[in-house]
Amino acid sequence: MRLAELTTSVEEVAATSSRLAKIDALARLLERAEPDELPALTGLLLAAPRQGRLGVGWRGLSALEVAHAADPTLSITDVDDALDALAHASGTGSAAQRTQILTGLASRATATEWDFLARAMLGELRTGALSGVLLDAIARASARPIADVRRAAMLSGDLGETAVIALTASAEQLASVGLRVGRPVLPMLAATAATPTAALDLTGRASVEYKLDGARIQVHRHGDDVGVYTRSLADITHRIPEIVEIVRSLPARDLILDGETLALDENGGPRPFQQTMSRFGADVARELVLRPWFFDVLHVDGRDLIDEPLSTRLAELERIAGQWRMPGIVTADADAAEQLSREALAAGHEGILVKAIAAPYAAGRRGKSWIKVKPVLTYDLVVLGAEWGSGRRRGWLSNLHLGARDPSGEFGEPGGFVMVGKTFKGLTDELLRWQTETFPEYERDRTQHAVMLRPELVVEIAIDGVQHSPRYPGGIALRFARVKGYRPDKTAAEADTIQTLRALLRE
Repeated sequence: MRLAELTTSVEEVAATSSRLAKIDALARLLERAEPDELPALTGLLLAAPRQGRLGVGWRGLSALEVAHAADPTLSITDVDDALDALAHASGTGSAAQRTQILTGLASRATATEWDFLARAMLGELRTGALSGVLLDAIARASARPIADVRRAAMLSGDLGETAVIALTASAEQLASVGLRVGRPVLPMLAATAATPTAALDLTGRASVEYKLDGARIQVHRHGDDVGVYTRSLADITHRIPEIVEIVRSLPARDLILDGETLALDENGGPRPFQQTMSRFGADVARELVLRPWFFDVLHVDGRDLIDEPLSTRLAELERIAGQWRMPGIVTADADAAEQLSREALAAGHEGILVKAIAAPYAAGRRGKSWIKVKPVLTYDLVVLGAEWGSGRRRGWLSNLHLGARDPSGEFGEPGGFVMVGKTFKGLTDELLRWQTETFPEYERDRTQHAVMLRPELVVEIAIDGVQHSPRYPGGIALRFARVKGYRPDKTAAEADTIQTLRALLRE
């Protein structure tokens, strides 16, 4: 299949807000693909290449200066081979090697194809073709029951593999895909509520547990063989031997556990999220020790538990890993849930998770059986620029560059502004139109992809916190930033400072 067929379908998907139309366009694309192209195809559609980490960032892509091809010639296989080469580039000279690979790929791609590939590699496709839509498209293309396709995807943890089975194997083979120790599954996800009381209103009697600012892990054990996987199902077993040893000590032969891990400081409090994540990128154990907290068990000694109620799973978890369990209580009392939330926050954690005690484990799903509750932080920041949108937002100024005030000049010019992140989340069509009409009035510079603004417009931004980042001069980046609204009543001189944001780092 030519890459041009994929980009045409992606443009069709992005141009419509109709879920059914998106599903139809993707189903037609999947029907035309060869079986060996399906894993690469699904990865590109989700802006999550099947190779995982490519070692490519926005700065490296934007620095490329190449002449693109006039006519489309690239195939999906050509692209997949190039991404393989990127993923395997390592050691001395790897940066130059990646640049060479990217330059070669960019020069063989048309401008439209390269725009798509760059966004797919950076995880910024924004077509509305999320995994749920793609699952429906796989079911449509294969004429298989959506329930069977969804379950196979959840238990295999791989949409590409699910597409291959659904489109090339029998209905019986698809239905037989099940839980297997050693093969990670997509994690169950949580919806959100503003308060513990509101969460309990949705779940009824629930397990109310601490929500850590840690990293999600899924642990598989068969005898002495242990595998530890991240939220995205990346294998990090060899990087965290301390967790492997803890799991080997548990009184079971076969296990699948769900939980979180983080590093603690000398006072027993949580270290910053980025410090925990730094261990995932290490090839050997470091002085920073990770501790696991397990909150669910999906399998124990030949018995699958995902269809059992949470109450049954928690009883097994207590038996197997009681000393490593996530702190929590089982209650229907809103006052008790509110008290636990206060305790979690006082201990330096993010908040709480409220989980319906009768619910099964819905791998890969975000429903109302799990509800997260954590405080929302809002700050007034200045818009430094905006990138032109793509897909449905093409022609509109969308992704905002956000800056905090630096009155002392600690990170630049005194009284200037320091970039701390980007976001396009929370922007309604009305705001997109307003930005596109208004931002040129504040323009100070322009590139092919963005309009840079004089630092005068103040916008209220909600965030979950900040994290260490070498990408920006202030050394931090916003976490999960989204637009609450513009503040025409405020001047840039009233914006929050970089020092205020840096104070959120738990040092």
